[in-house]
Order: sequence, then C-alpha cells, then structure tokens
Amino acid sequence: GIGEHKGFEYSRLSNPTRTALEVSLAALEHARYGLAFASGMAAEHAVFSLLNPGDHIVTVANVYGGTVRLFERLFSRYGITFSYVEGSDASEFEGAIGSNTKLIWLETPTNPLLTIVDIEAVAAIARARGVLLAVDNTFASPYFQRPLELGADIVVQSTTKYIAGHSDVIGGAVLLNDAYIYEELRFFQNTIGAIPGPQDVWLTLRGVKTLAVRMRQHEANAFAVARFLQDHPRVSQVYFPGLPQHPNYEVARRQMSGFGGMVSFRLKEGNRESVNDFVKKLKVFALADSLGGVESLVCFPMVMTHDAVPEKQRLELGITGDLLRLSIGIEGVDDLLVDLKQALA
Repeated sequence: GIGEHKGFEYSRLSNPTRTALEVSLAALEHARYGLAFASGMAAEHAVFSLLNPGDHIVTVANVYGGTVRLFERLFSRYGITFSYVEGSDASEFEGAIGSNTKLIWLETPTNPLLTIVDIEAVAAIARARGVLLAVDNTFASPYFQRPLELGADIVVQSTTKYIAGHSDVIGGAVLLNDAYIYEELRFFQNTIGAIPGPQDVWLTLRGVKTLAVRMRQHEANAFAVARFLQDHPRVSQVYFPGLPQHPNYEVARRQMSGFGGMVSFRLKEGNRESVNDFVKKLKVFALADSLGGVESLVCFPMVMTHDAVPEKQRLELGITGDLLRLSIGIEGVDDLLVDLKQALA
C-alpha cells in the first residue's frame, strides 16, 4: 500500500545486489556496517563530508595523490584544514592534534613508499583526544589487515584494487561499527548518489570469492621480487614491509597477517631517462596507474599517481625521478623475475 515497500524502495538508496556486496565487505572487515560507493574517491568524499567548516584533519604525508587533491583542491574550499605528519612515530599525531581536529586519516601501508603506521597506537591517541580515526586499507586488503580490530572507527577500501582484483571495475567502500556514523554516511551515499551499478557490484562480488587465494599469491610473488631487487646492483633501495630491513617491519608483523603485493624501489642512476628505458624494456609488467589486479603493473609515481602533489612537497616526501612502484600480480614468479632481470640488464 501507499507508504509501504518490500524492503527496497529506490535503487539509489539500496538494492539487493548492492546490499549483498555491503554485507560481504562488512564481514571481511569484521564490521557491523558496510556501504558501497562508485569509487574509492567517492568513499573518501563521504567520510570527509562528516566534517564541518573550521574542522581539522591530521594525515600521513606520504598519502595517495588523489587524496591530497581531494583535501587541497576541494575540501579546503569549505574551510577544512589539514596537517601532514610522516607517520612512523605515533607521537607525531599527538603533536599535530589541535582543539579543532576531528579526524585522523591513515594509509597503511602508504602509497607509494609503503610506510607502516601503528594503527593501535594512533587509535589510542585518537580515543584519548576524542578524534575519529579512519584508515584506508586498500594496500593490505582485509585479508592481511583489519583496522577496526586495532581500534579504528572507519575503514575505507578502493574495491577497484585487490577486492575486485581483475582491473575491470571501479568501486569503493566504507566499513564501520558505529550506528550513528553509519546513518550519516548512508544519508550521504543516497543524497550524493555516487553508488556502483549492479554490474559493477556483481563483478566485485566475483572478486571477493578469490580474494584469499589471490592475496596469498600476490604476497609470495612480492617477496620473491623484493629479494631479487634487493640484491640487484642497479637498485639502491627497496620498499617492502616484509623485508626485515624495512624500518617499520616489526609494526607490520604485529598488525598484519601478511605483507601484501606492493613493492617500490629506486634505481641507482636516479634519472628519468634510465627509468624510462627500464619501463620500455618490460614485457610482462604493464605501465599503469592502478594496482591490485591479477596482472603485474609498473608505475612511475612522480608523474602518475602523485602528479597532483605540489613539486616541493613531492620531493620532500622522496617521490623523485628514481622511484618506481610495482603491483605484483599472480603470474608465475619466474616470468616476473626474468622480465625484471632483462629490463635491468
């Protein structure tokens, strides 16, 4: 009758396919609530929409370039301010919190330098100061890390990446336990309308079914690639949290059940010409911005993922002309090592 419905009133508000994905993603993160969005950036936008003019966010300096763009080019217009800290030492967050700080935004591992932030330590600081803690868990995926269990209030995923896993769909999600915040975010989801269509949702649900087996292979291959690069004479530095030499190795081992499939490294030559030569020689690795799919990709962050970051800030972060980021796929590991070896020759 009038004013009644059978559970699904209007597809932008909810529909059976999207609800199935939201329930599935919430289960993966051990969350009470899940909300699916049209992209990871749409999910971030919803979280930042919880803030009001005059509010302040503390985040890691080595954050995804698209997030910096969202901060500096959009939300700054609304009177929201931002502070950036390196992030390896949790006390940095304590020092950056002011009377108007409402949110701490973490990436861990970060993009592209794979810094590990101690979620539990930052969560304790956030609770003590009455500040929300949100964690972008895209690089680890819920298979290797569950921030809500470590004290985070909100988890964001770009489901485009490891969760969907096949580089054929764009999506995002917000996962959380707080009923009030969930209702606020659900209102934003419906009002803004940045929701995934049923086909995209179905493709993401397909990816969830193989997440565990894919993540295990991503990590195994990443270990092999990181060790190979570490021993190569043309490589000056390797970033992979599973290596004992990684400065945040102990934190990673404590809060993650695995180290993921991302590896970054620096070429000793340190110039764009040598990087370009290396990339052109690759046969298995494809040049692309994205990550987390079954295929291996190479990215030049300086002019790709972090081109939106001002040059001075980018150089201070170490995102320079010698840095490359690899998204390690699930191909035969020997094929990957042979490809890297010939490209570095």
